[in-house]
Amino acid sequence: MSSSNPKNGPKPGPWPPAPDSAPVPPSSWAKRTGFRPKFSGETNASDSGQITLTPKLKETETQPVTEAGRVRITPGPTAAPASASAQPVVNGNSERVQAAPLNKDQTVKRRRESDKGLSVNGNGNGVAPAVQTETNQQQPRRAPRNDDVVVVDGMDDNSFAPRQHTHMKYELRDTPGLVPIGLYGFQHYLSILGSLILIPLVIVPAMGGTHEDTSMVVSTVLFLSGVTTLLHTSFGSRLPLIQGPSFVYLAPALAIINSPEFQGLNGNNFKHIMKELQGAIIIASTFQAILGYSGLMSLFLGLINPVVVAPTIAAVGLSFYSYGFPLVGTCIEIGVVQILLVILFSLYLRKISVLGHRIFLIYAVPLGLAITWAAAFLLTEAGAYNYKDCDVNIPASNIISNHCRKHVSRMKHCRVDTSHALKSSPWFRFPYPLQWGTPVFNWKMAVVMCVVSIIASVDSVGSYHASSLLVASRPPTPGVLSRGIGLEGLSSVLAGLWGTGTGSTTLTENVHTIAVTKMGSRRAVEFGACILIVLSLVGKVGGFIASIPEVMVAALLCFMWGMLAALGLSNLRYSEAGSSRNIIIVGLSLFFSLSIPSYFQQYGISSNTNLSVPGYFQPYIVASHGPISSKYGGVNYVMNTLLSMNMVVAFLFAVILDNTVPGSRQERGVYEWSEAEAARREPAVTKDYELPLRVGRVFRWVKWVGL
Repeated sequence: MSSSNPKNGPKPGPWPPAPDSAPVPPSSWAKRTGFRPKFSGETNASDSGQITLTPKLKETETQPVTEAGRVRITPGPTAAPASASAQPVVNGNSERVQAAPLNKDQTVKRRRESDKGLSVNGNGNGVAPAVQTETNQQQPRRAPRNDDVVVVDGMDDNSFAPRQHTHMKYELRDTPGLVPIGLYGFQHYLSILGSLILIPLVIVPAMGGTHEDTSMVVSTVLFLSGVTTLLHTSFGSRLPLIQGPSFVYLAPALAIINSPEFQGLNGNNFKHIMKELQGAIIIASTFQAILGYSGLMSLFLGLINPVVVAPTIAAVGLSFYSYGFPLVGTCIEIGVVQILLVILFSLYLRKISVLGHRIFLIYAVPLGLAITWAAAFLLTEAGAYNYKDCDVNIPASNIISNHCRKHVSRMKHCRVDTSHALKSSPWFRFPYPLQWGTPVFNWKMAVVMCVVSIIASVDSVGSYHASSLLVASRPPTPGVLSRGIGLEGLSSVLAGLWGTGTGSTTLTENVHTIAVTKMGSRRAVEFGACILIVLSLVGKVGGFIASIPEVMVAALLCFMWGMLAALGLSNLRYSEAGSSRNIIIVGLSLFFSLSIPSYFQQYGISSNTNLSVPGYFQPYIVASHGPISSKYGGVNYVMNTLLSMNMVVAFLFAVILDNTVPGSRQERGVYEWSEAEAARREPAVTKDYELPLRVGRVFRWVKWVGL
């Protein structure tokens, strides 16, 4: 007869029952972006057909290893007694997170959030589950909940997120000494010198401006870059991002410059076209400022993901292939040497350090320019480009000798003494608003620039997210991002009033500089901006930059545009780059961004067509011969111009496909922004992004442009 004593009966299993397998670990995407999946609703098979194996649950034991101040859990053959130490499991991931073992005197605090928490990972954006302590050593361990947060030694008890950016020498709010600030501030601007100076060197000669005009525009660009950078680091996103003329605005500027109504101008073409550009930029920038400060940018964020940003920005770099090497070929021995030197420094010598600085990687552009310029100067002085009875100062139309006509191109592009900008520029000149005259407002040109300002905002969104993962405790909130876009619009209004020829936006190359130099302090960028303002007042600086030979400018642009295309595609690392969905979307966007504009640019042009512009500017005169020809001339201008721009077509394809083709948030790489309510409870986030001088308190009622 069986005993009725319950002690002799079978014991029930542990409660709650142990899971059959561990939760699906987050991919590298989740670690970088802070994506927090709900594992209960996730599937192991992605939409791309990739299958993720579910690892078996392993018993773990803590080991006190010190590495970057992180908590690491290493698998052990047997479970350590719970009384000895508590064992955190991070997101169900088998990756190790480091911490000193806890003793009885240490306090473990648990916080519960509905869906938000803290990740003990590289970016501090994910979720940290609770430390589970089991009293019965022989019972299987219960899987930790994702909504539990653990605060252990080494974390800031006043913040949900520990600052773990130990890979950076200086973080966002750090204030180094005067010497490091000066060194790194100068280094920041010198490393992106090409982005600051090359656009004026392209558009001013295209407008018919002289070397003196180029010198004044360069000085104005340097002045506005310094002023707008100070404004952005103080009242914008507050991230250490340099503001300046973006290549996004170059294509529409060239399209406006080569408009049919400007082809037959007599007199000073430069000032007339510049005033038209100013009017278009002011209207478009006002539209961008309204987009940001009205809060509409927060709604627009749902459409902008890495799969949209990547092909759009890559198309900006790829769209100028017709300008690059064709102009380099006018003086092949100078242009090719310039390209090879920059490639040598940035790739083959990139790991060589001098006094702890990778000077070849950081200064690839200025070093290559200096060496090539010196070589060209020696060749010019040695008489390599002297031809008998030929004078480079005589216009090509007045040259009668066939011998001189044959060599006029080499004399113009290879010699370094053809520009008199340095001699003619004054020692002191203060750039002032409306220096070229009163802007002229043309609605059709303004519409083109308004569309481009949206793409410039898309570029900035990617830069904000990438830089915040490097230097800040969390990504900015949608309100902070809207505030940054709004201030970029106001900065572009200033650029339109002063007359730089392009709008002002965040320079994408700046994020690459932050990653290389490990300098994330906004103080260094602000110090460099002050130095830039001082240099802009010295007219000889602008004259010196304006005297760079045109072939060297084209050679540097080959590198800069190639790097811009690569930086755009690098945004795919925040998504599942191997997904067939993403591959098809990015591939179609890039291909049609080259093919459709090519159709518009070549439409109506035959071998007998007489074009009055150089071959490398022909893609920008499509407004006069495009396929769209309705009875409304302004509509024809806008549509033919916009659809001939590679970045516009890439953006349209990417944003439509990415937001209509089904895909998980992880697969799409949806950007994770900090939530406003959570950010206000975290002192670290508040200090990173709050406005200075208590300005934010005055506008606290404007919820959509703040924390």
